[in-house]
Amino acid sequence: MPEIKINSVTMSYAKEKSLDSINAVIGEGSIFGLIGSNGSGKSTLLRTMCGIIKPASGEVLVGGEPVFENENVRQKIVYLPDEQYFLPHCSINDMKDTLRAVRTSFSDKTFAKMRDIFKLDCDKKVASFSKGMKKQASVMLGIASTPSCLLCDETFDGLDPVVRQLVKRILAEESAERGMTTVIASHNLREIEDICDTVGLLHKGQLLFVKGLDDMKLGLHKIQAVFSGDFDVARLSPLKISGYERRGSLVSFIAHGEADEINAFVAALSPAFYEMVPMSLEEIFITEMEEKGYEFGKLVY
Repeated sequence: MPEIKINSVTMSYAKEKSLDSINAVIGEGSIFGLIGSNGSGKSTLLRTMCGIIKPASGEVLVGGEPVFENENVRQKIVYLPDEQYFLPHCSINDMKDTLRAVRTSFSDKTFAKMRDIFKLDCDKKVASFSKGMKKQASVMLGIASTPSCLLCDETFDGLDPVVRQLVKRILAEESAERGMTTVIASHNLREIEDICDTVGLLHKGQLLFVKGLDDMKLGLHKIQAVFSGDFDVARLSPLKISGYERRGSLVSFIAHGEADEINAFVAALSPAFYEMVPMSLEEIFITEMEEKGYEFGKLVY
């Protein structure tokens, strides 16, 4: 399956840049999380990546070929927008027949598998579906098209927790079994933490941050410790720390460095109790972005 390469992509609306010289490489078979607040440019970038709109400058390549006005490449891509579009008065089966006619890779076998998983009424008019059911229908049809690249815009929004986990499992399986490259745009870190291997942060049209999740977790360690009596934060000065908090006798902070060295240092302070606890993706992003001088809450929420 092809990699996606975004080369210096810029888009402008009303003289304002909605995308400002975006550069990224999304490896084949990877699941890439695109994080950003509403209006950050996520949807515009996805529409550029699938060839719906042409950038003012730069280009998007899939498998080394440009996407815009290239039907052979666009056949490999499925875009699931936040606001789904279905043909008027159609059912899922009607949409299946339409997609089969225009999508050379559409698989009846995969459609049947998705139908059995989601258990939607495929003869019922989609217009009567709830928002969550429409999202499920779009995933069904998108996966049945067996794309090389799947672009998802807020796909988990409107799904109940059980279906969210189901969709995550399907995307992970398609990535592992077929090598499908997936991009998931969301404003919610918690929704993509379970599934993405790489994450990028988009803010006001600029891609501020792209990093693999495993790489992000290296060198950052959250410590919680209990000290008797008053604790002077200056005792931690040999460490590089951030996010220091104290609540009564409980001290918590994020330490930068090797885990073994940090453990040995904290143990030498003779706390009544301490532990190194796993960091959430949100905590990692907060730490990384504050070091870059950004207030993380204003970037994502």
